[in-house]
Amino acid sequence: MLKKSLQLIAVFCGAWLGYTSNALVDVLPSSIQNELNNLGVLGVHLIFAAVGALVFLFLFSLFADTLSRRLRFGIQTLAELPMGDLAAGVAGLTAGLLLSLMIYPGLSWLGNLRDMVQLLFTWICGYIGLRVGLEKKEELSSLWKSGTWSTRAVEEESWTQEHKILDTSVIIDGRIADICKTGFIEGTIVIPEFVLEELQHIADSSDLLKRNRGRRGLDILNKIQKELDVKVLIYEGDFEEISEVDSKLVKLAKVLQGKVVTNDFNLNKVCELQGVSVLNINDLANAVKPVVLPGEEIMVQVIKDGKEHGQGVAYLDDGTMIVVEGGRDFIGSVTEVLVTSVLQTSAGRMIFAKPKLLEKAQ
Repeated sequence: MLKKSLQLIAVFCGAWLGYTSNALVDVLPSSIQNELNNLGVLGVHLIFAAVGALVFLFLFSLFADTLSRRLRFGIQTLAELPMGDLAAGVAGLTAGLLLSLMIYPGLSWLGNLRDMVQLLFTWICGYIGLRVGLEKKEELSSLWKSGTWSTRAVEEESWTQEHKILDTSVIIDGRIADICKTGFIEGTIVIPEFVLEELQHIADSSDLLKRNRGRRGLDILNKIQKELDVKVLIYEGDFEEISEVDSKLVKLAKVLQGKVVTNDFNLNKVCELQGVSVLNINDLANAVKPVVLPGEEIMVQVIKDGKEHGQGVAYLDDGTMIVVEGGRDFIGSVTEVLVTSVLQTSAGRMIFAKPKLLEKAQ
């Protein structure tokens, strides 16, 4: 899209330059000049406009990829700048350009060199203003907050710092709606459009399980948006150069300076590697589970074999798995076990124990 827009601009500039360049007729051979004179003034202008458009289009095609890449990089860099830095830089640049305009009337004594010197002053003043604005961003921020439009600036800054970006897995999980209802999630809930598209794709799947998961996710979003007292923002932007949804979420979190809300263990790790803040609801669930300490005695029902020989597996009421060493002989019965260790990870909590009867036998 950017490349096509630049092509149109190049064609327009070439056509305009050709249409307004009458002096080019004088350098052409006399025979061609006579032919052009027969076409009339308008015809000559149109021919030159067409030639200029084609020349500029050809020249642009030689540098199109490099120019498009550099512009895209510049846009991306600006988008990743914090709002305070961007506003301070724009304010400093504007002040520098205004200063160069004030200097312009005093350069009349330079004669023909006036325009060249003015262009140089514009570049210098603009750059100095930009640098000063960035260096003084904290003081400018304080000044803006005391002005008439400080409320809006503070709100925008607050929104920037409090974006909570939902990924597909946490939406389908459904617990995020209950967490939002309790008020533990502050700020604005951001639902990217590419996540909605992935949910829609899952909801339209031919697989019954996937279809039900997708529809559940859409129902959860509808509940969050219509029934809960939270700010919801549908982010319509996309990162076309990135194909993976998880990578787009990381990129969006960097752009908005927000936090990714997920229960995906792998996405959690990717966010940590990329320096992106992440809220894992599994960590929250583990934090509020009843604390079980080594040495504590609890009653459990062993329901199946474990992975290792002689192990049994039981579960607490909250779903926490308990691996019972030597518990295979107690499958199907309720027995008292002694907790030996607790393993806590982002993927969940695991408790290791041994039957108390075996402990007494030793």
